[in-house]
Formats: sequence, C-alpha cells, structure tokens
Amino acid sequence: MAITLNENEFVTIQKLIFQEVGIDLQSSKRLLVQSRLLKRLLYYKFDNYLDYIRLIQVKNTEKIEMINLITTNETYFFREIDHFEFLQKQIIPNHPFKKKFRFWSAAASVGAEAYSIAMLLDRSMAKGDWEVVGTDINTEVIKKARIGLYPEKWADKIPIELKKEYCLKGRGRHEGQFLMDRSLVENMDFTVGNLMKYNSEVGKFDVIWLRNVLIYFDDATKQLVVDNVMRNLHVGGYFFISLTENLNMLNTASLESVATSVYRKIK
Repeated sequence: MAITLNENEFVTIQKLIFQEVGIDLQSSKRLLVQSRLLKRLLYYKFDNYLDYIRLIQVKNTEKIEMINLITTNETYFFREIDHFEFLQKQIIPNHPFKKKFRFWSAAASVGAEAYSIAMLLDRSMAKGDWEVVGTDINTEVIKKARIGLYPEKWADKIPIELKKEYCLKGRGRHEGQFLMDRSLVENMDFTVGNLMKYNSEVGKFDVIWLRNVLIYFDDATKQLVVDNVMRNLHVGGYFFISLTENLNMLNTASLESVATSVYRKIK
C-alpha cells in the first residue's frame, strides 16, 4: 500500500526545511518530498509520515538525513559555459599574482563546479597561487565532492584537453567512472556550510559563485544569503549567480553589474 504525505504533514516539513536551510518548498514539491523520504519510512518500518516527522524533531542525525534527501540538486561540469569564459578572459588575466587567488563554490553539491574551476586555475596559475573552496548544506554531497569520483558520462562537457590531463579513467570496480586528478585536491577544500549563516571560517575570496540556489529562497531569505556571502568577498571581487536567476527586489548597493548574472563588489 502506498504511503501518502498529506497536506498537514507537508506543511510541517515545509516549515522545518525553511527554518533549517531557508528553502521555500512550493506546494508543487509535495510529491517530490514524498518520494524522496519514502525510503526513510521503509527503513524505520513506519506506515505514515507523521511518525517520521516526530523522529526528525528529536533525532538530529535523521534531520540531517532528511535535509540531504530534499536538497540534492542537479549539477554537471562546466555548467553555463559563458561564466567560465568570463572567468578565463576577464578575471584570471587581471589577477595580481602577489596573493593567492581564492574561489568559493558556495553551493558546491557533489563538486562538479569546483573541479571545473580548479582545472582552469591549475592550467593558468602556479600550484601555490590558487585555492578552491566548496561548501554545501548537504553532508552527503560534500563527502562525494571530497572523493571526486563521477560517472563517465559526466565528462562529456569537459573540454577534451582538460579531460585528458585531469580525468583518470576508472578500472575494475570503478569501470564506467572517472576520478579527478589528486594534484587538484591539494589546492581544494570541501566543507559543510549553511548559507543562512555568515561563514567566517572560509575567509575572503576573489570570486564567489552562488549559482542555481537563490531560486529556492523567498526574497527575504535571498537578501540574507547574499548579504552573508558578500561579507566573504573582497572589494573588487566578483560574484556570480545563475543565468536563470536575478537579484531584482534585493538591496545590491555594494555591487555593480558587469555582465549577465556577473557582479563586482564596489564597496
């Protein structure tokens, strides 16, 4: 018999997700939430979602598991290629190499964006001149990002010369997968981070990408998240959002638009 997530149970989960990570789950997502959490009900042998809701309110590890299941989003290498071209042509050539170039993938998921950037930086700079930090609220995707092992089909969008240099073809039990070259990992750090809070531990950056995440927030939460992230960006640094997103209705007095979905911090 199918287990249905009723309206009241969904509203409770909506409130929990908003409180924890700021994501505004729309009513249209009820079936998605139902399907993603079903495996946890079966694991605990629950026959209703109310018992599961009671569990996550008292068991923090299960609450984290619930957040992980609901916040897993699509990602792939070199997504929105225009941004990578802007980085290569406008930002990297003009960076003063007297200091380390620091890049933050603020919604890193399983690390495809961060590794895409790392390949470009490693090609353009000396080993000690760059660092890429990736953060995400989802603890499971951060574990995967640290490993850097991906399905072979994910390499389709990686430029051929970068694929040859940095993507190690899997063999044996890793047949059909590829591993990111360990030389990149030396200059990278993946850690769990909640955008609802200012992250003082990651430090300041020259470039921050916060792409394909603002669409999940209401305007007030967008403002909070952008304000938090801006505190980590050097004046003169660059801030990227997705080509499908905008900062309309937000206070962006500290930013100037320099290209589509690309901003520069001016104060």
